[in-house]
Amino acid sequence: MEPTPEQSPHHAYPDHWEADVVLRDGGTARIRPITTDDAERLVSFYEQVSDESKYYRFFAPYPRLSDRDVHRFTHHDYVDRVGLAVTIGGEFIGTVRYDRIDDTGRPASAPADEAEVAFLVQDAHQGRGVASALLEHIAAVARERGIRRFAAEVLPANNKMIKVFRDGGYTQRRSFEDGSVHLTLDLEPTEKSLAVQRGREQRAEARSVQRLLAPGSVAVIGTGRTPGGVGRTVLRNLLAAGYTGRTYAVNRAFDEGLATLDGVPAHRSLGEIDEQVDLAVIAVPAHRVPEAVADCGEHGVQGLVVLSAGYAERGAEGRELQRELVRQARSYGMRIIGPNAFGIINTAETVRLNASLAPESPARGRIGLFTQSGAIGIALLSGLHRRGAGLSSFISAGNRADVSGNDFLQYSFEDPDTDVALLYLESLGNPRKFTRLARRTAAVKPVVVVKGARHSGTNPPGHAVPVSRIPDTTVSALMRQAGVIRVDTVTEMVDAGLLLAGQPLPAGPRVAILGNSESLGLLTYDACLAEGLRPRPPIDLTTAASPQDFRDALAEALADGTCDAVIVTAIPWVGENGEAETGDGQVLAEALTKAVAGGSAKPVAVVHVEIGGLAEALAAASSTAAPRPRTVTPAAQPRAATTATTAPATTAPATTAPATTAGTPAPQGAAPAPAAPATPEAATTFEATTGPGATTGPEAATSHEAATSQEATPRPGRIPAYPAAERAVRALAEAVKYARWRRQAAVPGKIPEFLDDTIDEAGAAALIEAQLATAPDPRGRPLSHDEARELLGQYGIDVRPTLPAPDPEAAVAAAARLGYPVALKTTAPHLRHRADLGGVRLDVADEEALRRAYGELTDLLGKPAELLPVVQAMAPRGVDTVVRASIDAAAGAILSFGLAGAPSELLGDTAHRLVPATDRDAAELIRSIRAAPVLFGWRGSAPVDTAALEELLLRLSRLVDDHPEVVSVALEPVVVAPQGLTVLGASVRLAPPPARSDVGPRRLPNY
Repeated sequence: MEPTPEQSPHHAYPDHWEADVVLRDGGTARIRPITTDDAERLVSFYEQVSDESKYYRFFAPYPRLSDRDVHRFTHHDYVDRVGLAVTIGGEFIGTVRYDRIDDTGRPASAPADEAEVAFLVQDAHQGRGVASALLEHIAAVARERGIRRFAAEVLPANNKMIKVFRDGGYTQRRSFEDGSVHLTLDLEPTEKSLAVQRGREQRAEARSVQRLLAPGSVAVIGTGRTPGGVGRTVLRNLLAAGYTGRTYAVNRAFDEGLATLDGVPAHRSLGEIDEQVDLAVIAVPAHRVPEAVADCGEHGVQGLVVLSAGYAERGAEGRELQRELVRQARSYGMRIIGPNAFGIINTAETVRLNASLAPESPARGRIGLFTQSGAIGIALLSGLHRRGAGLSSFISAGNRADVSGNDFLQYSFEDPDTDVALLYLESLGNPRKFTRLARRTAAVKPVVVVKGARHSGTNPPGHAVPVSRIPDTTVSALMRQAGVIRVDTVTEMVDAGLLLAGQPLPAGPRVAILGNSESLGLLTYDACLAEGLRPRPPIDLTTAASPQDFRDALAEALADGTCDAVIVTAIPWVGENGEAETGDGQVLAEALTKAVAGGSAKPVAVVHVEIGGLAEALAAASSTAAPRPRTVTPAAQPRAATTATTAPATTAPATTAPATTAGTPAPQGAAPAPAAPATPEAATTFEATTGPGATTGPEAATSHEAATSQEATPRPGRIPAYPAAERAVRALAEAVKYARWRRQAAVPGKIPEFLDDTIDEAGAAALIEAQLATAPDPRGRPLSHDEARELLGQYGIDVRPTLPAPDPEAAVAAAARLGYPVALKTTAPHLRHRADLGGVRLDVADEEALRRAYGELTDLLGKPAELLPVVQAMAPRGVDTVVRASIDAAAGAILSFGLAGAPSELLGDTAHRLVPATDRDAAELIRSIRAAPVLFGWRGSAPVDTAALEELLLRLSRLVDDHPEVVSVALEPVVVAPQGLTVLGASVRLAPPPARSDVGPRRLPNY
């Protein structure tokens, strides 16, 4: 909306204040600045407000607005006087206004930093969170304009408005003056205000998805008059699933005399339907979609599933059509799944919705599934159905123009019918928000993700989102930091989902293997070792084993305190006549199910070869209902088995348990590392949860927790069956890693307080401001070596100085100043950090050696002016490492660590964590690279000072978190010695901070 000539040109219309928001009930609305064109809308809005609300606003009867009032409320300078409106269908439903005031309460301009604020919400829309959303947005506007406090006068009887201020989470002061409540709010965001904002965001977005998945009525717009076609198929699927709500067929081409179609009422438009329609499935050509959306919006439809194609997947013109579709739908308060969607499914008994093109609705289960691809959605539905697994909900978002994977996470977090969330994603519209939501959801239930389009460097057709420049390996590391189970294929997703939805989480990596095939047991054993598990020698029951033998062996393994999970391997057994029997899978399934029902809560998986009907029988014999809440058992040391095995154990290679350091695994082959701040698994505490996500076992809780609770045995979940050992083991390994993450996440890491005593945040801010002010390029500038040293020094990061050596005499003088021995090295960009090219001379002991080294360097590589040689004092011997921090526009600030040198770069052996990093993140970061044993005493070398390295990582994390203008830092090399470390080189780049999509008031993204 453009500014009018009456508005000051240097205070142009601030279109960046416009935002679509989700309200408390799941509907959407638009917030925007009020302009002079809004006079009629304001008058109409005010006429629909009750006399009581008007009285609360103006403290007196105020039946109508005068012309002067209308002019004052629609003319703003967008600095000292600002008004925002919430609109639905183009009409106002709420307004807020602030006026800057001085200490006496009179109108003022900057530098006055206080403003008087007042709200008015239409009565029909009160209770939807309109005022709360307006407070977030007007507070952000005020901070942008230099206002630090809001003052408000509220009548004591206006409890709703008082509650809005009280619940906002801002620091406030309250007094009673002249018959009214005087409130003052400090607008600086607090932890509480941020938590309130995100809590409201979660509830609103979850509700918006819930309205789509559980509508009271559905209209299929574009239902064909003859069998076949997309619309008619959806209508047929709705009826076949037994949808419990009301269903309507809509097509403007229906004959006027047509009353029903396939047994449901048929109408030519939504206006002919006498009742409320909650959800519309649109299956018309793209050029007719705007007409259908307008019809839906004018008749109060709450949400849309747009199956129509011809949008962003067709190029720039289609992308603009898609954006217009979203704008149109949101203007009516509706959310969209699609366009180019496959549909949605909700198997809840009270809903039974199949508004999709899937011909058969999946069975009811505990898995929620979101996919951005219709083809992948078909494959996943088919795979889950084939293996007897059920779903709680399914969303195929197509081009994902509105409802996204983030919305699905918000819904899954609180959905009581979902125990596991599976997501196939091809793009991340807001990666920072995704990792935040995934971390919160993963703390209570598993989140399994397959990321498509990993290596193309572009978004899939139809996905108009920011493209991240970070490699896929970094994306994977950041997902795992957030607790996401990242797998590579949809098959692995199904495998992991089946185990996580049907079985409890393992308490550790110890695996018992039993079965009637020695060879299959050894394959399983090898697969466990390859995945980092700790298998026990397989128990061979021999090919003569009966189902009862399987039951007894499984029951014994479940009772054995030295294992945390059991894998059962089975091949067809040999009958009395010597012929292999394909077997009665039902009998074996019943035996295994009974053993699990009577045993302790440990995950069980079955690997079978050609045993007909076993997988189906296991699925049918197992409960799909959520297990009862269970509590954790005391932490204990592994104990010996109390009973003998039913058959001699097959000899297998001995295994060595990997050393652990304070709950963080040390690399294999390493000497014990110094204690890290991570909490030991054996002493970790966490909150027990309902469903398969709960963890039990010897590493699950402290003795204190166990002493205050009683054991509850869950009902058995479905036992997953796999056709290959590798697939079962991989799924179990993911469950083990996720369970470890859950235990550690229950005791969050922290940023040590000692950092505050050695950090000068204000000093660093002043340096950054001064450097950016002198930058010739508005995009920022790199700092010189001395400038970088000074900035890093504000955060306690000491960079060893270097002195320029443009000629041999200068080199000798520099060495005399620094003291021998010294290093002579080039700093030319093409030679920097390339010792393999001969640009570094170390341990130069005296002047003669220095002159000789200088001559060799220039003879070999070029003139001093090209090489830019420097002299630096030698550092204590140690391990050369690299520490970096950078800001990616999509993912945010990232902290990285690896060893220095070409091998690590070629192998991509670098670990990553999101900023801000905690002490636990720092400890895990240095232990998660493959070359980490070098730090911990590999092959008899002295372990280095990893505690000093962790402190350096925390300091750098704090720097880039406090100052987003620091867009890139590279400390290379960092030499870590047995005692202390030395930073030999540093490069820093400053730039105006990139816009962040995960902070500020709530708003829906615009793709």
